[in-house]
Amino acid sequence: MKPYVVCLMHASLDGRTHPSRWRPKGAGTDWFEKIHDELGGDAWVIGRVTGSEFAKGKPYPETSSATFPRQNWFARRDAKNNVKTYGVVLDAHGKIGWGRSDIGGDPIVVVLTEGVPDSHLAGLRGEGVSYIFAGKSEIDLALTVEILNRELGVKRLLVEGGGVANGAFLRAGLIDEFNLILSPAIDGARGAPFVFDSVEADSDKRAPLTAMTLESTRDLGGGVLLLRYLIQNEAARQ
Repeated sequence: MKPYVVCLMHASLDGRTHPSRWRPKGAGTDWFEKIHDELGGDAWVIGRVTGSEFAKGKPYPETSSATFPRQNWFARRDAKNNVKTYGVVLDAHGKIGWGRSDIGGDPIVVVLTEGVPDSHLAGLRGEGVSYIFAGKSEIDLALTVEILNRELGVKRLLVEGGGVANGAFLRAGLIDEFNLILSPAIDGARGAPFVFDSVEADSDKRAPLTAMTLESTRDLGGGVLLLRYLIQNEAARQ
């Protein structure tokens, strides 16, 4: 079963997502966590680049004497305070050495492909980091959300960046709702990430959106707005 998928992002007026580059500085940058909590997801998901920012460890050894089946493995299924909140990270080729098993108390669940070496699996197990497999060489996002629902009971998933991960979910037709915290600031320079983006190979692919409906507009104060859109995708892509 597919969870209800909500994308939450915070952006400047030109759609950029690194507040340190915005001018004027400090324009409503304290709202993301508040809205994240309000949305009440069972899990949140980020891409590898964003996930790397939370890592505290070094890459795991390249070799291991142990071998492991390519099966989902969970260090724990109970998230903090008996509330099922998981931090899900897309790391197709096993690049992140975590040095931790949770982010802000939320147990980490890594999404891998079957080509990840046994040494990386040994490293994850040794640190108590859960993992699932969702493809042989590339991550199948539809399979990912189905596994999260089946194995961990995730019924509401928050997609929270970066832009490449958001764009992949969008093009897969999996996003049901988009919440955008819009700050009265401008980046205005090259090189900053966007709310939705793609890798070069996907640059010509378009999302199967058929409609976006503005459900609500909320004034957060100081010129900051929260825009909530409901998204309709082609039925075949659901």
